[in-house]
Amino acid sequence: METVVQLILIGVQISSVYVLFALGLTLIFGVLRIVNFAHGQFFTISALIVSVAIPWFLSHGFSITLAYVLGCVAGIACATLLGAILYQLAFRRFQRDMTGSFVLSVGLVLLLEGINQDLFGGGVRTVPPLLGGNVSLLGMSLSSQRLLLCALAVVLAALLVWMLATTRLGKAMRAVSIDHESAMLQGIAYRSIAFRGFVLATAIGAIAGALIAPISTVTPVFGDSYLIKGFIAVIIGGLGSVPGAILGSLFIAFLETFVGFYLDPSSASLAIFVLVMLVLLVKPQGVLGRA
Repeated sequence: METVVQLILIGVQISSVYVLFALGLTLIFGVLRIVNFAHGQFFTISALIVSVAIPWFLSHGFSITLAYVLGCVAGIACATLLGAILYQLAFRRFQRDMTGSFVLSVGLVLLLEGINQDLFGGGVRTVPPLLGGNVSLLGMSLSSQRLLLCALAVVLAALLVWMLATTRLGKAMRAVSIDHESAMLQGIAYRSIAFRGFVLATAIGAIAGALIAPISTVTPVFGDSYLIKGFIAVIIGGLGSVPGAILGSLFIAFLETFVGFYLDPSSASLAIFVLVMLVLLVKPQGVLGRA
């Protein structure tokens, strides 16, 4: 029983980053009806900048807390700004164009990965932890840094759900995701909402990259594995469904944790793909997706 509780807690920690990543993907799809394969690059760029900025601030005498705050702000701001620029230059021309956006985003992945290699090198970067040591929870010993990541991810996901449910911008995004033409007839400025939705999704991905950097090794291709699992999560949960993205992320994290522990990591990856195939066969629109 103790092992099961430990695995559940680990699964919750792992799912926290997957949730943020998947929420960004599902927001972009819901508002723009495009599948953005370049989303992982905003995640990567944020993590890379954090991995460079925090050691630089520490070496110049900043406290570790201030170095973290400034480093994360720099990473999130730069990645979000890049997303806004790419939207204006490229993505806004392919709204609701699945084929064009697919070709565009795959090309951007190759371009941005090459730029990241040139700017940051191909080596592995690590970030010193903000919180050291472990915390005892339910008789289990858990990393303080991972618990902080999990708590921040839960708060951010809750804020996003609240924003979509209660604010004017959130309601407009939901209306556009259901029927953009009817939303426009009701006076909703679709172009403005599309831009805000894309930038918000990019910011969510950048936040996920900044949060994961201190507990992982960061490379220029860091976001590729998260991109795959993020897409799997939204496919399982349902493209365009925020609750579905959260549910799918939890499915993926718990499968990885339990199957990886009782069998091996390769079996965990196989189980994830088997789950995707079963969902697509039984309910192609996803568990919580609209038909």
